[in-house]
Amino acid sequence: MPAKTPVSSAYTYQEIGAFWDEHDATEFGEQTDATFQVNISSQRRYYPLDRDLSFEIKRIAKQHGVSEETLLNIWVQEKIDQIHAVDEGHSLTKGSTRAHTGPSS
Repeated sequence: MPAKTPVSSAYTYQEIGAFWDEHDATEFGEQTDATFQVNISSQRRYYPLDRDLSFEIKRIAKQHGVSEETLLNIWVQEKIDQIHAVDEGHSLTKGSTRAHTGPSS
């Protein structure tokens, strides 16, 4: 740390920690009300996973040099893509199996 901090006059992180262990922020400056908004909704969802699966995922992720989160996201995305491809295939098949209503030869 190049310079001392304005409130604690500390030069190191250890000195800053020691200072705030002994002091409270209310001892310094004027207290003012603050209003702010916080969005606490998570962009992530968590799902329970079988313990044995979890160990296997950890092992495979380490083997491939990626995080468990990355590995799971890749696998789930691949599975979703497969399901969409199958669903699209069924839609195309359904569209092509319409009964012929014209005159027979």
